[in-house]
Order: sequence, then structure tokens, then C-alpha cells
Amino acid sequence: MPFSPALNRLAEAYRRLPGIGPKTALRLTYYTLSLPEGEVEEFARALLEARRRVRQCVSCRNLAEEETCPICRDPRRDTSLLCVVQEPRDIPVIEKSGEFRGRYFVLHGSLSPVEGRGPAELKIPKLLQLLEKGGVQEMIIATNPNVEGDATAYYLAQAARPLGVKVTRIGFGLPVGGDLEYADELTLKRALEARREMI
Repeated sequence: MPFSPALNRLAEAYRRLPGIGPKTALRLTYYTLSLPEGEVEEFARALLEARRRVRQCVSCRNLAEEETCPICRDPRRDTSLLCVVQEPRDIPVIEKSGEFRGRYFVLHGSLSPVEGRGPAELKIPKLLQLLEKGGVQEMIIATNPNVEGDATAYYLAQAARPLGVKVTRIGFGLPVGGDLEYADELTLKRALEARREMI
């Protein structure tokens, strides 16, 4: 359908966002254009400010406005535990559980030779330097349960073991409240592999 060039540019900008298809991009475009101009300006300012002020923490590569993120600055965190995650958005999910009180390292992706992401692109050498310094007793690998996430976990485990660091992987399996009959074979396999002794 013929649209104005400005409308097309806005819809195309929304389409570049992950998970946004043509219909959703158009819906967001129309919604944005229905907002009062002040709200659109406020939204645009928030985007620009975040883009200009937010950067990677020098220690863990999480997103922060200062050189070091609040988690790395927190003296109450257990520095002997390090959780390696794929993306910054994974940290709030783990934090919400209230179970982890260590520190993090963010890979910003997973190993993918097809897409040109190797260990250097993920700053894995920096992670290994951190482990070589000592102090980290256990590295918990919390990459996604897919082919690339599993390959990344395997690579990290092989690289960290010679450094005397205990390497673990988070368990994957059935969601709380889920029924066995609806679980697929891979989920059940992972749930059985991640089983723990009952106390």
C-alpha cells in the first residue's frame, strides 16, 4: 500500500527491532502517530538519552550508566560465584529468583561461526583472564538451551576447567505448574538430566 515516505521510514525503523513483523511495525507506527507530540518527543528523548549514557560495565559487560554496574560495586555479592549469561536482559530474570548472590559476566551473544561470532567477539578471553586472577570458585553457565547456547557452554567449560574453576550449568526442565503430558521429549530429557537428590 502506498504510504507517505515518513510513515514508511517509521514503520521500517520498527521492523528492525527483534520480533517485530510488518503488521506489528505498522500497528506501532499508527499508535506512535496517534500520540500527542509531547509524548513522542519524550519517548525520542528517552531513547537518545539511554543510547548516549548506557554503556558496558568494565568488569562484567552488563549495561550501566557508570564505569562499573551496581552489581559489581555491591560488596555484599559473593565474588567466588560467577554466572555467565548470554545477554544483559538475562540478569534481571535470574535476580528475580532471589537465589543467586554472586556476580555476572555477559557474553552479548553465543558462539556462531555462521554469523561470525567467535570467542573474541564474545570477549571470552576477558572472561578467562578474570578466572585466571583467582577468587572465582564456581562458574555457572546460564546460556540458552539451544544449539548455539549449548555449544557456547561446552566451549566455556573446556576453557575454564584447566584453571581449577568448578563449572556448572543451570538445569533446564519442566516449568512449575506444568503437566508432564504437554512436555516435549527434549524438555523431559533435560528435566531428567537436571534432577537432584531429595533431602
